[in-house]
Amino acid sequence: MKIDPWSSTIYQDYSRLRDEFGIEEFSKNLWKDLPKPHKLLRRGVIFGHRGFKLITDSVKKKKPWAILTGLMPSGKMHLGHKMVIDEVIYYQTIGADINIAVADIEAFATRSYTLEETKEFALNEYIPNYIALGLNPKKCRIYFQSKLQEVKDLGYILGKKINWSQMQATYGFNGQTNMAHIFSPLVQTGDILHVQLEKFGGNRPTLVPVGVDQDPHIRLSRDIAQAHRLYNVTVTKDNKIGVFVKVDKDISKLLDNAEKILNDLNFKKLKRITEYKAIYIQDAIDEDIKKIDEKLAKIETKLGGYGFFQPSATFHRFMTGLTGEKMSSSKPESAIFLTDSSKEAIKKIMQSKTGGAVTLEEQKKHGGKPDICVVYELFLYHLIEDDKELKEIFSSCKDGKKTCGQCKKYASELIDKLLKDIKIKREEAKDKIKQYLD
Repeated sequence: MKIDPWSSTIYQDYSRLRDEFGIEEFSKNLWKDLPKPHKLLRRGVIFGHRGFKLITDSVKKKKPWAILTGLMPSGKMHLGHKMVIDEVIYYQTIGADINIAVADIEAFATRSYTLEETKEFALNEYIPNYIALGLNPKKCRIYFQSKLQEVKDLGYILGKKINWSQMQATYGFNGQTNMAHIFSPLVQTGDILHVQLEKFGGNRPTLVPVGVDQDPHIRLSRDIAQAHRLYNVTVTKDNKIGVFVKVDKDISKLLDNAEKILNDLNFKKLKRITEYKAIYIQDAIDEDIKKIDEKLAKIETKLGGYGFFQPSATFHRFMTGLTGEKMSSSKPESAIFLTDSSKEAIKKIMQSKTGGAVTLEEQKKHGGKPDICVVYELFLYHLIEDDKELKEIFSSCKDGKKTCGQCKKYASELIDKLLKDIKIKREEAKDKIKQYLD
């Protein structure tokens, strides 16, 4: 199985994706203690993660943490795009610093849009909708990849520890791939990691909420973050926990600082072997590794390193398009756009593919299939906040008590209200955009 960030592939076997790419299951234990968990978390729309425990720990302990997300300004914003910003706005309410990249370099490299075209999409389409949906200017910054020097610098500098073979294995690049396209994932790594630079808030846990098609960028960023650490804390083959210096200069100084950190953490049984560039901790257990690593990351910035925390990620399921394929800006009939009129959106819903039976008689006798119904997905992802109401719709469909026509009518009423509300707030947002721009 291959994941391509730039394809129109519909990914449906999420369990297989988790198994093949080492994505962890997003279980209830991860989100149940968060304040008022968002519906996308509660309902299994978020199906996997990498390193989310770092985020929950930060929320519980009220430690600083950040969100990095991006918008691809290459078409009109639809309900599939809305899912990510809904997550971001929720995380903003529970303490995250919000950073949003306008991926104009990626759009130029992979979608053949000019930088000016992407700027127009961002300023006239995406950012007003983000504000209309509830994004707060406090602790929030939106920037353009092409304009932020630190992002481009990091993309170049950090790429030194990534070779061509790894890029080919991660993205499937070949001899026909243009160099701007090849460089754009490194720019995205610059996006993800630059928020840990001192100028932008310092090294801290960072969450990147994405669809699973973006996992190659997450894996690359996590690899690069780890490759640029000065220390590695790990369990050795003989089950000892050790702190190892990863560079070949200032070894004694780095070991001195690590030893001080370990003493401050009340570890008493330390064995330092300078020629191995190591300190073995004989009174530590596996659960201590994370605590030690975080303390060491914090001092690396004072010792000439970056001290990057590996970025965390959540992966959400894709919305099915109204036609049954992937929702796409390039296929207007498959998507409800946030700038659609109520009339346009309702027409799409009434013509959409459902999980109902062929005839009304069969529907009443055998029931429908809400788990493959795009109208039910509208309720699940966007239109119904109350879990009990959602469960009742699901059961009524399965039992044959509710018809597709009834669900489409109700979805039409809800989408009408949603789009009219967004339209009003989007008009109000146009005078506020400058508050959000970096």
